[in-house]
Amino acid sequence: MDNLGTTFAALSDPTRRAMIERLSHGPASVHGLTEPFALSQQMISKHIAYLVRARIVIKTKRGRESVCKLRPEAIKTVSDWAISYRRFWEESFDKLDVVVNQMKKEEVRDDTKHG
Repeated sequence: MDNLGTTFAALSDPTRRAMIERLSHGPASVHGLTEPFALSQQMISKHIAYLVRARIVIKTKRGRESVCKLRPEAIKTVSDWAISYRRFWEESFDKLDVVVNQMKKEEVRDDTKHG
């Protein structure tokens, strides 16, 4: 899977998105990431491993605990991709708006001719 695909797959899970939200406020220990969830330590570790594999999170050892830190560049890649499609859709909607307005004008003209 490509990097963007891996990133989207990682972002598809609500637990991982919640972890990313927490990490957007600064680094956190694995234990700190576990607290808000009603999940086993093993499941949390799997979620963290998925985020690390997707290169969204960096996990390092500090003494006896592991600390996770967000890699904002990974999220920026998704943002850049979405922005390119946003431009496409905005341009498409602008073109559609022109067509709809033209149709409305023609409809008004037809109503005045026949009414």
